[in-house]
Amino acid sequence: MDIMDKKIEKIACVSSNTPKAQQGLVQLADRYPLVPLDEADALIALGGDGFLLQTMHDHLDSGLPIYGMNRGTVGFLLNKFGKNDLITRLNTAKLQTLYPLRMTATTVSGQQVTVLAFNEVALLRYSQQSANIRVLINGRERLDNLVCDGIMVATPAGSTAYNLSARGPIIPLGSNVLALTPVSPFRPRRWSGALLPHTALVEFEILSPERRLVGASADFFEIHEVARVTITEDTSRPAYVLFDADHSLEERIFSEQFVL
Repeated sequence: MDIMDKKIEKIACVSSNTPKAQQGLVQLADRYPLVPLDEADALIALGGDGFLLQTMHDHLDSGLPIYGMNRGTVGFLLNKFGKNDLITRLNTAKLQTLYPLRMTATTVSGQQVTVLAFNEVALLRYSQQSANIRVLINGRERLDNLVCDGIMVATPAGSTAYNLSARGPIIPLGSNVLALTPVSPFRPRRWSGALLPHTALVEFEILSPERRLVGASADFFEIHEVARVTITEDTSRPAYVLFDADHSLEERIFSEQFVL
């Protein structure tokens, strides 16, 4: 059965710790009979974009569609807050399936850590010296030594976040590509990044990792002193996010490309 074949009637709700989000939780609790997560048909997340991202991670294996309502600032990934007609809004919302990146990082000491990222996996230098990174795609060397502050692989959903601030491309949903974007590249000077098929296996090897320290992050999870990082899309653990029909994430990403 498709996740949205079942009518949404019972809702659970989580909120960030900000006063605005807590106030929204009280308003919804006064209006609707909120239920525990294991009894719910959908999960409401009240907060900002970061809180929605955290909620996606925390409840990834619940299989519930998540409907975020903005009680933060930007709210790019969120719907407008409103306590009226919420059940109707949920049942007419557009479902977006988001697949995370799976990052496996090996540290200088040999420790190996695997985590997921819905926005991006990013490498960043942790010292005054620039990072020297060898870049391989599907086992083939593409850059023997990228001298830079860092580099990232961003999903379409995350392409308007850190990737955009690093002058990476905005990627429409459903395009089946990932953005490979350098952060302050020095050599090769004219390389500004690449678009990769979503099936690509990306590998970063840190050159002189003990001397030129580099950290890796997957969304908000950080690992220090990495020597090697591999990244690939994980289609086995999707997140399901709901957007109001008249304000879908796909439309927001499209519109963002025409902001002057």
